[in-house]
Amino acid sequence: MIEKEIVLETIRALPDDCSLEEIAERIEFMAAVQKGLDQLERGEGIPHDEVKKQLASWLTTNLPLLATTLNL
Repeated sequence: MIEKEIVLETIRALPDDCSLEEIAERIEFMAAVQKGLDQLERGEGIPHDEVKKQLASWLTTNLPLLATTLNL
């Protein structure tokens, strides 16, 4: 199925009363997912263990600041 057909099917599956913004968000989400899948196919993905390390580092650095900001 070509990309245009996928988008059209997705739009048809949305509720009749959805807004143009909701449609645009759905298409943008689909484009981002496809971009990620294409990157994985090219071997450009980040290994799971590396993502875990990066997330742990980010949380260690930013969680105390976030807790202070939110008065937790």
